[in-house]
Amino acid sequence: MLTAGTVWAALLTYALMLAAFQYARHRMFHVLAMTSVILFDLGMPVYLYIFKDWYRRLIVESEITSLIVWIHLMMIVMMYALYVLQVKTALRLLRNDNSVRIDHGAQGRATLLVRALVIFTGAILVET
Repeated sequence: MLTAGTVWAALLTYALMLAAFQYARHRMFHVLAMTSVILFDLGMPVYLYIFKDWYRRLIVESEITSLIVWIHLMMIVMMYALYVLQVKTALRLLRNDNSVRIDHGAQGRATLLVRALVIFTGAILVET
């Protein structure tokens, strides 16, 4: 389960995300780290599409009907939705609109939880 390079890369970026959350007051580090993590998460489906045999797994082996695949997909959609909300509030914070600071922090905690679930469900689905 944890032997795939993609899982290790996701865990490393999760550690970076935790550090960025912990050191949110260091604005430059926080913004750069979170931007990197979001770009990594946006690039992961592209990587999997290009380099992994998704058609065989999902269609030929009928894994598309698996509950864990659908849970993983819904977690990914939720993670991307949280990223959109995070970016919107982050841009307002960068414009010195502190009225969204509490929302941004709460969304950040939710994003940490959902991304952990995405990594966990993805690790379960990894073929070794």
